[in-house]
Amino acid sequence: MLILNCPGQLRNLEETLRRSLPATLPVLGAVMTVARGNPAGHQVLVDTWPHFGVVLTRPCPEDNGDPGDFYSNQLSVYYRDEGAWRGLLGDTEAVTWTRAMQIQGMQEGTLEAVQEVTSARGLRLEIFRYRALLCPGLPRPRGQIPPGLRLSPVSPSHVPLLDATWALGGNPRSRRFLRRMLRILPSACLLGPRGRPVSWTLLDPFSCLRHGYTLPAYRGRGLTALPLLALARGLQARGFPVYCWALPQNTPALRALGAVGFVGQPGTFYNLIITPPGLADPPPELKGWDKVAVNPGSY
Repeated sequence: MLILNCPGQLRNLEETLRRSLPATLPVLGAVMTVARGNPAGHQVLVDTWPHFGVVLTRPCPEDNGDPGDFYSNQLSVYYRDEGAWRGLLGDTEAVTWTRAMQIQGMQEGTLEAVQEVTSARGLRLEIFRYRALLCPGLPRPRGQIPPGLRLSPVSPSHVPLLDATWALGGNPRSRRFLRRMLRILPSACLLGPRGRPVSWTLLDPFSCLRHGYTLPAYRGRGLTALPLLALARGLQARGFPVYCWALPQNTPALRALGAVGFVGQPGTFYNLIITPPGLADPPPELKGWDKVAVNPGSY
């Protein structure tokens, strides 16, 4: 595998990936984030260049110290040659199977190849299936910010609230991940009169609008689009796709996102969480994707 560091190579790869949207969404977002300062400390790998068969993005190995932390050890993949993708999975220098990780991708073969490897190696695999949504322009709020609320970045002091309302949260690793995201990447929220967030959205290392949530008492007022719009403006100005994903059975969230301009994309957005034997068990929410709570205020 080759690590792409040259700005010209990353720019050429970005242009190639754009031509295969939406299947390239997570990889494109990661490549663009790396090319624009690399705040998350990720690497872009290809099997060959310039005619590649597979692209993998991953955290820089030296920055990933906790072998049980799948929250921070996030990989994304896009391939044009399924054989190259399967060959990459056998390259232990590219994918370290002794560490917990999550792999994101939007191609059906992504799941099947990972299933074969994890089964052969005796690794635990949790499969999460989402629906990707892409906004062709900017989100369209129903109105202005209501009196008594104000737009602000999310503060690290708000992590306990974010973690408590996140279906995959509730442990020290999830809180550490959220704090790091707030430190290195943009976020937006609406603060209530007491300085507590009532609706918020974060960016992740794949430039995806994530961890969105609106408190129950504030739903039905069209507030979801306001933090989304604040972040989408910055994304669009720098050429990023404006996208997010949600559980397919979360009809209220899908309806709310659709109402402000997000369009559901074909295919499945896979988030595959892999845990080797001997590492700490994942939190209770990960004991089967169908048991993850569907919260109508989240995406």
